[in-house]
Amino acid sequence: MKIAIIAHDGKKADMVAFLLNYKEHLAKVELISTGTTGSHAEKAGLKVHKYLSGPLGGDAQIAAEAAEKKLDLVIFFRDPMDKHPHEPDVQMLMRICDVHNIPLATNPAAAQLMMDSKLKSF
Repeated sequence: MKIAIIAHDGKKADMVAFLLNYKEHLAKVELISTGTTGSHAEKAGLKVHKYLSGPLGGDAQIAAEAAEKKLDLVIFFRDPMDKHPHEPDVQMLMRICDVHNIPLATNPAAAQLMMDSKLKSF
């Protein structure tokens, strides 16, 4: 199973906390991420393949994997209370997930439901 993780700056701590709840299961999963989110996950002891930072193209790199149907799940903790200069990239990633029917969780509640469902079938 291959899961992409992304979090806006205001949500990186939430992402790490979420991932740590699944740490044992994630040892059997290939995690990919944008650069900064991946660095935070690595500091928490998770193995992650990091792409570029989101604003530098990491969102687009992950979208490319989604377009090629190489992802089983995208978890993107967005910060709806802040402005993001790379918002067009975020929208593009979300659109690609919709076009290619890739599950996309944008908050911890949805991510928990999707992770629990995916892990049962894994």
